[in-house]
Amino acid sequence: MRNVPCKILRRVLMVVGISTFFILGCSNEPLATVERLEVRKYEGKWYEIARLPNRFEEGLKCVTAEYSLREDGKVKVLNKGIKDNGEVDQAEGVAMMPNMSKPGELKVTFFWPFYGNYFVIALDKDYQWSMVGDPSRDYLWILSRDKTMPDSTYNRYLELAKSKGFDTSKLTKVEHTCD
Repeated sequence: MRNVPCKILRRVLMVVGISTFFILGCSNEPLATVERLEVRKYEGKWYEIARLPNRFEEGLKCVTAEYSLREDGKVKVLNKGIKDNGEVDQAEGVAMMPNMSKPGELKVTFFWPFYGNYFVIALDKDYQWSMVGDPSRDYLWILSRDKTMPDSTYNRYLELAKSKGFDTSKLTKVEHTCD
């Protein structure tokens, strides 16, 4: 077998790397987020009204997310849900805003060093309702400060999610009948 000069091998690897970036990294349209997000106003408990199915919340009802600002400027995230057998399932994580010029584009980790996207794509001016998603369009949550959300608000968020490329036919409403 003949030796391939390093220069040619580097070029091939560069072309493969660039092609992979364009195939995988640019396959989705950008996901626009809110232009303003005040963490102090976002703090507190949110009820999950609806979500796209995902493996880490499978079978959970009465799901909440609670956010609180830490001293280091990051946000503590505490997600809780109830399993069918009544057992509480909870996960604690940390969210951060990596780019202050894009406050709606947060990163969250529940298993350091792995971070996921937490893109706030809609937010009520009074911080009563929120919609969070991922640029892949595989994850979507509709959140409320109350266990319920007016149908008109839910439908407005549903239409917005559709317009942003989410498959809303797969959304599951979350039951909130737990004590």
